[in-house]
Parts: sequence; structure tokens; C-alpha cells
Amino acid sequence: MTHGVEQPGDGDPARNKVSTPTTTEIIAEVRSQLIGPGGAFEVVTEPVGGIGQPGPIDMLVYANRLAHLREVFAFAAAHGDATFIVYGERRITFSQFVADANRVAANLATLGVGHGDRVAVLSQNNPEWCLTFWATVNLGAILVGLNGWWNTDEILFGLSDSGAKILVADPKRLARVSGSLDGLPDLQQVVVIGARDPNDQSDSVPVRPFADLLAGEDPAPPATPLAEADPAVIFYTSGTTGRPKGAISTHRGMVANLQNTVFSLTANGMVLDRLGEPSSTAPGGPPTALFTSPLFHVSGCHSTLVVGLLGGLKLVMMEDRFTPEAALALIQDEQVTIWSTVPTMIWRTCEYPGRADYNTSSITSVAFGGSPSAAELQRMIRETFPNVRATSNAYGLTESSSVATLHLAGATLDRPDSVGLPMPVVELAIADADGSHLGPNVQGEVLIRGPIIMPGYWNRPDATATTLRDGWLHTGDLGHVDEDGYLFITDRAKDMIIRGGENVYCVEIEQRLVEHPQVADAAVVGVPHAELGEQVKAVVELVADADIDDAQLRSWVGDALATFKVPAIIERWPGKLPRNASGKLLKNVLRGSGPVSFAETM
Repeated sequence: MTHGVEQPGDGDPARNKVSTPTTTEIIAEVRSQLIGPGGAFEVVTEPVGGIGQPGPIDMLVYANRLAHLREVFAFAAAHGDATFIVYGERRITFSQFVADANRVAANLATLGVGHGDRVAVLSQNNPEWCLTFWATVNLGAILVGLNGWWNTDEILFGLSDSGAKILVADPKRLARVSGSLDGLPDLQQVVVIGARDPNDQSDSVPVRPFADLLAGEDPAPPATPLAEADPAVIFYTSGTTGRPKGAISTHRGMVANLQNTVFSLTANGMVLDRLGEPSSTAPGGPPTALFTSPLFHVSGCHSTLVVGLLGGLKLVMMEDRFTPEAALALIQDEQVTIWSTVPTMIWRTCEYPGRADYNTSSITSVAFGGSPSAAELQRMIRETFPNVRATSNAYGLTESSSVATLHLAGATLDRPDSVGLPMPVVELAIADADGSHLGPNVQGEVLIRGPIIMPGYWNRPDATATTLRDGWLHTGDLGHVDEDGYLFITDRAKDMIIRGGENVYCVEIEQRLVEHPQVADAAVVGVPHAELGEQVKAVVELVADADIDDAQLRSWVGDALATFKVPAIIERWPGKLPRNASGKLLKNVLRGSGPVSFAETM
């Protein structure tokens, strides 16, 4: 029987009625066609080891897959003289990028970088960040992406914890640790992107310009043996105990994320065809992505840089910090077709009063993660970008090498509060407090398993054992799946705020606040914000006769923590902060209304 068509009956109109497949049914059919036996993305079960347990566990993997990132890099040469990176006035072709990355790798090797060594990058998005990444992973070394918002103590911790041998930094961020690098015994060389203050001689660690890494003839790519399980990057996540944890992404995990992304792009096109919508009505031209996600995030490195190199995308980077005006100008001037970013940036752009002055007709796809998508955001996207044919919301973590679930075309409008279906090589489960898996529409902790999952946290076997059990990543997020397998995130078990795409753990701010001699107790919660998703609110209990204003409290926090962790709202609580019988703060009370006296700065 043909799907969706009833066979001729006895003249009964109801029996002869043609039924149209739903979007959910079309997506299920497309997935089955692509990942089933003989499909372009055939999925099989194989034993995979090294993910939080000593022995292998059977997991879903792609039957035909690349072994490591250097095999991915080999595809770049096929794109030849097409533009790969646009950065201000600079335009870098794929051929030039390949040659430059090979030179950087050769010069890093001359500096003593080998398999398993760590090369840290502390910089805004720029071509040098991208070159350092590919050179490092092609050598079999490990790229350490340091958060560009970090302050001095946080940067020094990341360098010390990772044992970085080389630091590649831009002058602005290098200045934050000037005079403190001699306390890092593993650090042997600093490489500066751009001009450095010639009078800065505060450290004895040798310093050279990035241009030195681009010197020399055109060498062959590195030939260091690589394995799927080799670590490729370390990206730090905020820690519930006040110190960030270095989540390791392997070559296996990053390649699996890449193939997941290629699958989703292929499936989107097939679904749109089945729905009778063209995959694009925009002017022809190369696929072009607006690159606004930080490279020290998995969304920027794993899901944009790596995907762009394989797929021949033109990546358009901003020279300075994000503004709606700059984004719209680049979309217009570079004919951007794809924008994948955090909801905050999309909100700001869609609400920008002058958006109608820019031609945004080239955009056909908008993707975002970090929070569920409201129906209003979907409406605004389609109003601002009239040729959008696919919007997708995604869910993932640093620990999952980026995307774990994703909405395919059409499903976002049907389920705007969902974050989609699991990727083909991702298993999804909802568990209760005892670890028992739950059925549909029952809330529990979200668990993820698959080759995208990290092998563990760098130097943190305790945290690894807590987070990874039987190959399952315990995300700390609460949610449920519906009857069709779509995931809905409903809350966070971890005491965490997501502010503009940045994870903020409340405990590290609370610890800093109570270190102040005039603060007796403190609690930090997230409160809704239209653009940022959430903003940081601190509720403080001051000591008797305290004499401190909100600006001083913010300065106190900002002296120790990154700017995005500084409370936007400060409430002075009369009396003792509310706690339960076991002493746990009642944060549901603190988030709500009550005797409030606060100041807003954002």
C-alpha cells in the first residue's frame, strides 16, 4: 500500500480520501531512508571504549566515517581558490588556508609541539585562531580554547590546569596575564597575534609574533599517527565547585558531530522537498555563514569551523564584538545564507529598529541553541529574513562535542518549545533519581550516549565518574520526550544560569560574594531576560551596620570573575536568607516577588 493513500473502496468517500503525511511522518521517513541499511548515513552498532568507563560499550556509529580530523582537513584542498574566511578586508581562500595551516604546524613542531602536547589559544575570533586549531589537531596535539571573557585568575587556572606548552594570544587578552606567566612551569612560548606592547618585558617566557609561525616553504601536512580516541581539544565549562572543568573532545567525537551536521543539512533538503517548499529562494552564490559564535565554544569550533572547512562554506567573521548593525551589514554585503548562533543575537537583530534598511533576502537558514525557541522568535525570524525556509533549534553541551538533538525543517513550527530529535548516532534517555529510564512525557534528568560524548574531564577523574556512568552523560538538565521522541528541556538540575549563551554557575558567584567582609550570606539565581534569556540576580544578606552599595558589590565580583558573571540585579534581603531544614537555599522563593530593592545596570 502506498503511504498516505487509501485504496479504492466501494464508493464511500471516506474510504477514497487521500491523506497527507504529517511533517512528523515525513521527517521519520527521511531519517529512516538516510540512516537505514544502505543509506547515505547508515548507522550501525559497534563497541566504543574510553567514554567514562574502562571497557567498550555498544554504541550507534556511522558505518562509513572519517577516522580523524586530519582526514577532514584533506577535503579543504578540493575547494581550491574559493573564499573560506572573510575577516574585515582579509579574504583567505581554501588553498591559502591549507598552505598556511601546514606552515603553522611545521613551525609549532619546531617549537617542540608533538602528539598530546597542549597549545592554548586566548583570542577573539580571527583567522589565526582557525589556523592554530587545524595546525594543532593535525599534529596530534591538543588545542585548549580559553574563554576570551575570562579574567586573570581564570586564564591562569586554564593554562596551569591544561599544562599548555604554547600560548597563542591577542594583545588585549595577553595583557590580562602580563607579569604572571613565569609561575607556569609548563609554558615555554607565547605567540602574539598582532602588535605587542614593546615595553612589556614583565615575563621571562619567550614571545614571538604569529608571523613567525607562517614563515618558511610550503611543507607537507603532518604525518603523526592519529587515532579516533585521541583528544583533539579541551574546552572549559564553568564548575559547580567554583573552578572550571576541562571537557575533552576526541577526534571521534568531533568527526561524529561533523557527520551529524552533514546529515541534518541533507535531511533538511529532503524534508523541504517533500513539503513542497524550495530549499532556497535566495540569489545564487556560495553557501555563506555568518560566524558569530565564539571559537572557544563548541558551537563555534566544532559546528562552524570544522563543518565549514569540509563543506566549502564561506565563513564571515566579525572583527569586533557583536552588534545588530554589524551583523545586518555583513549579511547584506556578503550575501550570507546561513546563520547559526545563540538566541540572544537573533533577538537583538530582529528587534533592531533599523533592520528594514538592510537587504536580508540571502538568508535561507537560521539555527540556534542555548534555550528553547518561543513561537514569537520564530515569527520574528521569518519577518526579518523573508526567504528563510528552515529554522532549527538544537540542544547540546561542551561535553557532547556540540549538538545532541536538533529540529529538522518544518518541525520547529509544530513544536516550538522542543529542541528536536536525537542525532542519528545519539541515544537519548530520561532517568529518575535512581537512574531508571522513564517513559514518554515523564520528567527526569536528560541522559545522552554516543560517540560524540567526551571521554572525561581533564585531570578530574572524580567529576568524570559523577558525570559519565555506563557511557551515559548525565547532563544535569531536566526534561521529557514525547511519543515521537522529541526532547523538551523543562528545567536544570544543576544550579546554573545561561546568560546570552554563556553558562554561569551560581555557586562561584555566591562564593565570591560571601568572601566580602560585609556580606553575611548570598544567593544567586537567574531571572528571565528578553534578549539574554536569563540574567544574573544576586540576593545578599548583609552584616549588621554594613555600608556598601551595589556598585561596590559588582566591582568585588568583577575583580575575581568574568564580566558576564557580574550580577545585573542586586537585591538586599531583610533578615536571614530563606533555607529549608537541611540548610539548602530556597531559590524558588528568591526568584519570585517579595520585599525587593534592586538596581538594574543592563
